[in-house]
Amino acid sequence: MSDPTAALPKPASQNKAIWQQFSTHKGALFGLIILSILAIAVLLGPYLWVPEKLSVAQAIKLKNQNPSLRFPLGTDQLGRDMLSRMLLAGRISLAVGFVAMFIAIVFGTLVGVLAGYFKRLDGPLMRLTDMFLALPLIPLLLVLVMLFRDRIAAIIGPELGAFTLIVFAIGITSWMQAARIVRGEVLALKEREYVLAARSIGAAPRRIILRHILPNVISPVMVAATLGIADAIITESVLSFLGLGFPPDFPTWGRLLFDGLSYMQVYPIRVIWPGLAISLTVLSVNYIGDGVRDALDPRIRGR
Repeated sequence: MSDPTAALPKPASQNKAIWQQFSTHKGALFGLIILSILAIAVLLGPYLWVPEKLSVAQAIKLKNQNPSLRFPLGTDQLGRDMLSRMLLAGRISLAVGFVAMFIAIVFGTLVGVLAGYFKRLDGPLMRLTDMFLALPLIPLLLVLVMLFRDRIAAIIGPELGAFTLIVFAIGITSWMQAARIVRGEVLALKEREYVLAARSIGAAPRRIILRHILPNVISPVMVAATLGIADAIITESVLSFLGLGFPPDFPTWGRLLFDGLSYMQVYPIRVIWPGLAISLTVLSVNYIGDGVRDALDPRIRGR
């Protein structure tokens, strides 16, 4: 006699269901493709496109060139190839976005879990979060950069010092939204039956948090992380545009915008390329965040 359960179809895995829902979001797929192209270009591009070495006199003669076969994106005010600078700048801008997002998500998740699970810590940590939310972000970042840029540069060098300071400053001022999201999730999760059962048998709070709370807050954290990348890239671009980001010989997309500002009336192409790169990156990340949110929400999955 045949087994009646043998004819039943195997249930789809959760990862497959998430990907199927994500793949139905056209905007998310568009963002994933564009972001992948940008990431591959900035990672491999500097090795594939090596501009010819020019002397100072030769470079000055080639300054502010329009796009051509020799210089696909033209040259800047010093005769440097804009394509190579765009590729190097993209590598730094994307690195700032991902690392600053990681710092913000880790710190925000820690604060949110502690505030949501431990009642005595909820008030102080949420008041700390409100205080950071009330602070003006850009002026605060400008003050941090002005106060610590030279000190850190003297210790670990100007380039690494600028990267460390900007990434840490953006990350430590961008954790508040993640903390609030995680706190709300933890407040609901800690009243679930499996958490109450674990607490009733004497499980330590650390074990409950690691085994039952954190795995269930990954979904909102991932959504906050994707959106945090875009915010970090925009914030770094603003700092570089104001002239307080990376050194002039350490390009980012925001720094290229700042350098091309003086020539915008005569050579608008100088600001179009970095502006377009920033816009495409931020748009792609926002679309990916929307797709991840829909894919991880079981109430939406399957529609």
